[in-house]
Amino acid sequence: MTVTYTARVANAKFCGFSKLLLAWKGSIYKVLYKEFLAFFAMYTATSVTYRFFLDDDQKRYFEKLAIYCNHYASLIPMSFVLGFYVTLVVNRWWNQYTSIPLPDRLMCVLSGGLQGNDERGRLLRRTMMRYASLSALLILRSVSTAVFKRFPTMDHVVEAGFMTREERKKFEGLHSPYNKYWIPCVWFTNLAAVARCEGRIKDDHTLKLLLQELNAFRGKCSMLFHYDMISVPLVYTQVVTLAVYSFFLVCLIGRQFLDPGQGYPGHDLDLYVPIFTLLQFFFYAGWLKVAEQLINPFGEDDDDFETNWLIDRNFQVSMMAVDEMYGDLPMMERDRYWNDSNPRPPYTAATLFVLRKPSFQGSTFDMAIPKEEMHFQPLEDIAENLEESGTRHPNMALFNRLLHAAPSPTGFMGGALRRTSAQLQRLYHSPSDDRCTSDDEEDEEEKSCKIGKGGSLPSGLGQDTQSTVCSFREDKSPRTSLVDVQFVEEQERRGGNVSAGESRDVKRVEGVQRDEDGSEAESEETSIAPVSLLPPPPPPPASRETSTRPASATPITSRHRSAFLFPPAAQSSLEHCSSQPVISHPKAMSPIPKPPSAGNKMSLLTVPSYIEPQRFRSVSMGSEFTGS
Repeated sequence: MTVTYTARVANAKFCGFSKLLLAWKGSIYKVLYKEFLAFFAMYTATSVTYRFFLDDDQKRYFEKLAIYCNHYASLIPMSFVLGFYVTLVVNRWWNQYTSIPLPDRLMCVLSGGLQGNDERGRLLRRTMMRYASLSALLILRSVSTAVFKRFPTMDHVVEAGFMTREERKKFEGLHSPYNKYWIPCVWFTNLAAVARCEGRIKDDHTLKLLLQELNAFRGKCSMLFHYDMISVPLVYTQVVTLAVYSFFLVCLIGRQFLDPGQGYPGHDLDLYVPIFTLLQFFFYAGWLKVAEQLINPFGEDDDDFETNWLIDRNFQVSMMAVDEMYGDLPMMERDRYWNDSNPRPPYTAATLFVLRKPSFQGSTFDMAIPKEEMHFQPLEDIAENLEESGTRHPNMALFNRLLHAAPSPTGFMGGALRRTSAQLQRLYHSPSDDRCTSDDEEDEEEKSCKIGKGGSLPSGLGQDTQSTVCSFREDKSPRTSLVDVQFVEEQERRGGNVSAGESRDVKRVEGVQRDEDGSEAESEETSIAPVSLLPPPPPPPASRETSTRPASATPITSRHRSAFLFPPAAQSSLEHCSSQPVISHPKAMSPIPKPPSAGNKMSLLTVPSYIEPQRFRSVSMGSEFTGS
């Protein structure tokens, strides 16, 4: 019978498991003592031979062999192989126990679902329950040696009362080369159909529930059969066994105590008895014995399943449930807490300490929160914060940081965008008297601009050489992102004659340039619609000459068309484009040079237009994303 010691370890105490070390039944001593004595005897025989029967030359050779074996014995992966194998066997052992068919659920459904106090109803319930027990007996008889010894033939099954002689004839008349444990389950379903036709099973739902429980019962019988048929792969068992046995065969020579006078490293003592080698054998060989005992729990070992006890218990309980207990109910009466809204069962003196403990309310029941953090926030403020955070692109900040962290400004993406940003910030000499000088075109450091008598450069212009901000607005506050900008290269014609080696200039940004006297410079060519990329200049003083046209409608003041070609919707709403942070400044922006190119090819940076309605965006081509 299974060794049960649960009550002895119910409470943890000092050396709680020490009492279990003295048990013999089911212990490791009972399982391993024969192998342990054989190993110790072989070790002793080898030691005696080395000490008393070998001459000096033979001893020297044996000592070298012992050192060699001890050095390479550690290459055998004992812990790894044994650990995985024993874990697999223990999991399989418990799964086999949970696959043992138990009739408890089936008998409850059958007792409540099949009606009838007469002998016919009683006969149906008992017969159907006996068929379920017969199916479990047949499968246990096929997998358990203890059950097979109890019921070696079908005559013993008939004599035990699990099967009648007529049923045996039917059973043996069905010829099949396979195990026929499932036949009683089919008889059960046929009787259930008969009971439904007779009206003893009231509805189809009850019949369905009964058959579902029977199928679950039969499924466990099938699992036991397959566990018996499909074992742990033989090669795995062989590998583990060979690893353990070969390791300790090597230890018979490698763990010998050698002559201390020879001065071998690690052989300073001669103890005769290898204490730690014996402990190692006890642990590793005992681990293997655990797997050997649990790999088939349907045998007759001390810790194997008590299958005969299970057969007796299941048969007796199931028959009582469907026969003696059917319709046998105790008289109903009021319980002792009938008028008590808060019933409290009594405690003994040994359990009064339970009342002193407060009832558990949850892990956060005593959690403290500061009072200033306990106030509800208005939903309007929360919605505004969410809307403001949603207007910004979530990946733009990371993208800009990556541009800053680029190892070289001439990289594939970062270098191109940085050069574009730098080129947009470089200012050519304007047609007016204002002059602005800058460093080399490929230099991306901060530029210094010198302004002539036209005044000084607007505040912030040229401070961030990697940030060019374009802001524009429609009537319904649309947002026009950087993809709206198209860089287009066209054949520039001056007076109808174009030189083949002549380099193209950059289309200059539309705007208003005022000279020192405040007069407006008119454009020489107006081949495209005038578009203002700058905020409107402030109104001139009264003493100065005023213009009859608004600044935003002033024609282009350049001989070449702009390098920026915006879609019509974006042109109508373009408000501001500068190479400085988004600020309101009346100064006009100098024309921007166009990157050199050859031929009539389109520029590499040509993107389709996209207009997002009812929004306002400031797009940065540099290292910062600025929303305005």
